[in-house]
Amino acid sequence: MRFRKRSSNMQNYDVVVCGAGPSGAMAAAEAARSGLKVALLEKQFLPRHKTCGGGMPMVIQTVLQDLAPEAFVESDVTHMRHTWNFADSYLAPINPPGSGDPLRVTRRDRLSLWMVQRSIFDNALAERAAQSGAELRDGLAVRSLEIEPDGVTIRAEGVKTGSEFLAKARYVIGADGANGITVKSTNLRKDRAIAIAMEVEHPHHWGDGHVELRPDVAHLEYGAVKRGYGWIFPKADHLNVGAGLFRPDQKDARGGREIRLQLQKTIFDYMDALGVKYDRDALKFHAHPLPTWSGKEMLHEGRILLVGDAAGLINPLFGDGIFHAVKSGIIAAQCLSEDAADQYTDRIHDEFAANFDAALSLAKVFYQWTGVCYKYGVKYERATRIATQLLCGELLFTNMKERALRRLKRSVGANFFPAFNS
Repeated sequence: MRFRKRSSNMQNYDVVVCGAGPSGAMAAAEAARSGLKVALLEKQFLPRHKTCGGGMPMVIQTVLQDLAPEAFVESDVTHMRHTWNFADSYLAPINPPGSGDPLRVTRRDRLSLWMVQRSIFDNALAERAAQSGAELRDGLAVRSLEIEPDGVTIRAEGVKTGSEFLAKARYVIGADGANGITVKSTNLRKDRAIAIAMEVEHPHHWGDGHVELRPDVAHLEYGAVKRGYGWIFPKADHLNVGAGLFRPDQKDARGGREIRLQLQKTIFDYMDALGVKYDRDALKFHAHPLPTWSGKEMLHEGRILLVGDAAGLINPLFGDGIFHAVKSGIIAAQCLSEDAADQYTDRIHDEFAANFDAALSLAKVFYQWTGVCYKYGVKYERATRIATQLLCGELLFTNMKERALRRLKRSVGANFFPAFNS
């Protein structure tokens, strides 16, 4: 049920979730289904724009069984087109044919990547949480969290009405992002790893531009951004064109005007390379931080649990975060419903830590020697299938790390990369 009316009277909840993105909406839905009294707070009115490439593995449906894909999936990607400096292209199927291929695909094994608009996807998840019994309160900005021995007092304000929302919750789930008030109200995440991404949403008519600009193809460019990559993701009637800078050997990839100009130039050049018509002065750029995994750390403090971006659960190699955010929201809700809040960090580490640590090790190699990795890794005939299996969780980085490094050693010489021998 969605509540628009605001009241300054103290309200009581078992759980207040701050932020109605995928992690927050999933946490609210799962907690409400377990019988807890839940409020889901969102600063903006839904549906709202959210800067994000909007790609996710199709296996996310395993945790969204009651939400039909038709409600939010705009394109079903079955191919990836890789380029180096917008040339040396390689179009690879996610599901390669051939009975002699060890990764041969049956109908049961078919994988794909779903592309969504976050405004539509997030709203669908928020409505699902409301239908599950959570009180969805959008247009409500949290102003302060006061942590007390028996709970947390939440003060929020209507962004248009200015009216006060005052509540007491036994627990708060922070799903309001890397810079949200929940993180700032704790001593958590003080030494964060931050990547940066920039993107545009551009209207597109299928059939225009490059012949491989198709609704079933995701485009990835590796040479234009040093220690990063660019992308073009297909949506129903537009393209999401973006570029990200990772620098996994540093804590913070953000910088000044020079970095912003570099990412903007990559976006312009990518659109030019694929024959996308645009008005340079009319493009609206959206930039946002990507809080990537940098190792084990506490993700709960007393009665506050962090999920999704607030917890830094973005893969440091691929930069994907939606599926991980959804999983973390479910884990947080389960901990609270089982009266096991003190186990939350351990359960998150059990789910993600070893795999993300291995991905981080690979990221440090990939973004340092991207050209070599492109030639001998990305263009490897099974690499696109393997990458998708990693995104889906069918393969783990913990199992693939040494295999990938051995392949590069064989290809370019065991002593080429000092990092390989450490």
